[in-house]
This record gives sequence, structure tokens and C-alpha cells, in this order.
Amino acid sequence: MGCETMKRALLVGIDRYRNFSSLTGCGNDAAALRALLARNEDDSLNFQCKLMVGDIERDDLVAGVTSLFAGGADVGLLYFAGHGTVVNGDVALTTTDGTRQTPGVKFGEVLELIAGSTVREVVVILDCCFSGSAGRIPALSPDSVHLRSGVSMLTASRSDQTSKEVLGRGIFSTYLEAGLNGGAADVLGNVTVASLYAYLSESFGAWDQRPTFKANIDRLQELRKCNPTIPLPTLISLVDWFPTSDHVFALDPSYEPDAAPVHVKNQAVFKQLQMCRANKLIEPVGEEHMYYAAMHSTGCILTALGKHYWQLAKRGNL
Repeated sequence: MGCETMKRALLVGIDRYRNFSSLTGCGNDAAALRALLARNEDDSLNFQCKLMVGDIERDDLVAGVTSLFAGGADVGLLYFAGHGTVVNGDVALTTTDGTRQTPGVKFGEVLELIAGSTVREVVVILDCCFSGSAGRIPALSPDSVHLRSGVSMLTASRSDQTSKEVLGRGIFSTYLEAGLNGGAADVLGNVTVASLYAYLSESFGAWDQRPTFKANIDRLQELRKCNPTIPLPTLISLVDWFPTSDHVFALDPSYEPDAAPVHVKNQAVFKQLQMCRANKLIEPVGEEHMYYAAMHSTGCILTALGKHYWQLAKRGNL
């Protein structure tokens, strides 16, 4: 247990406001994400989550964020859904007791807590209006950003955009949930902040709110582990089937399951090659389908993505 990565997440969803219009989806969004972040798809433990919804005042939020970034964890994740208010070029995470003069907790205050934290890896996800302003340093220039090493941020919109709700859910957080549920996973099932951004960026069009991604990192921390679409032993076997990255793996009818006589070993390999084909790691030579490559005794080769995983297997990095 002592060698395991300690991960904790604070999930904040504020729908009720005294001096701003009420929202409907923030608490739902935070609760939905807690279910995904608390456990991986195989039900193994992931983040230890704390949920804050309902009436959240400024002091409550400051206390929660301070506790999140206190010592004792390797990874800290802050998710906030609610109103965002621009204050002198910064964005304030607006709290239930916020006013036009003092909306809540300015993100600059959050960055100060992060800067002094011993938590090595920090992920911040903001689903609020004008969230793209988070991390900016207006005193330097409108586009200047400073993030401590190990910090990455996903925001629902640019600094000049609002973030929309539909049918009791935030649009950004709905896509975020889908990404964590496998949409942003690689073939090994890993979901990272970078893969989430790629997934989210494709989910919004040119006329929509645009998510932003800011980071100062030298490694990608897994946010969630989904079931792999290709088993790890199959990926490792790529270097056995393809001695070089440009090798043509020869096929013949003995690999096809319906062929006679039955060749159990070849058919077991072919099943794995078919999984690689479905995930765009290999492609048949001279044929559209692997079946005809086997029946016509051609072969298959690694795609560019397949060569990437071949290299990882070759170096022992899988």
C-alpha cells in the first residue's frame, strides 16, 4: 500500500446563488464525475473524492481547496462547476454568497495555494463562464500564463465565452463524462488530461464554446483507467510477429477460423491480429479485409500507430 499513488479529488458544483441567477446542472455534473473518478472501469480504486454541492460559501470553498492541496497526496484534482465572474482579468469561482463586488474565490488565490503545495501533480478542470481567463497574469500581458511545474488545466470555454447548460447538465461536463467513460482512452484504456482535451476539442464546433488546455508538465498522469481494447500481452507480441517495424507478416488460409484443417495456433494469432486491425494498428496487404489477406496468402503490416506501439514494446515501455 505504501508504494501506491495517493490521489484525491475535490468536486464542486454550485447551483444556488443569492445574488446571481440560479443554475441547474452543476451539482449533477459534479456527482456524475465523482462516480467515474472514484473507481476505474474494472472497479479498482482511483481518486478519493470529496463532493461539495448545494450552498457553498466562499469560506467553504477556500477551506476545501486548501485541504485538497495540503500535504499527503501525490495527485490532486480540482473540478468546479458554477458561475464564473471576470475580475480584473482573472476569473472568480463564484460562490453562493458571492456579490458583484466580491464574487467568490479568484483563481489567482487557487494558484497561490497550488504554488505552495507539496502535491506533485495537479489537475484543474473548470466548467464555468470565462474559465479560459484562469491562470492569466494581466500585469504582464492579457495572454501571459504562469503554472507551477506539474500543473495542467482544462477549461470549458475561452476567456470571452460563456459555458452552456442543457437539460440539467453542463455541455462541457457531459462530454467530459463521456471522455472519462472511455471516449478519450487509448488502446490500453488510459485516459489522461491531454487525451481528454483532444476528445473535448473535437466535440465542439467552430461556432461553439471552445475548451482550452494549459499545462506545465513533463509526464501525463492517468485520470482514469478504462478496459483496454487490446490486451497488453497482444501489444507486447507485436515485436514477435513483426521483427522489424516494416516487416510483412505473411498470412495464409490456415489463419482463417473457417479453414480446414484447423490450425489452433495460427487462428489464435489471427484473432489478436484482428483486434489490432480494429484499432488501426495493422492493415492487410493488397486487400480491404484481413479475411481476404489470409485466403489469398498476402499478409499484414504495421500502420504508423502500430509502429508507435511496436517501438514502445521494443523498448520495454509497455
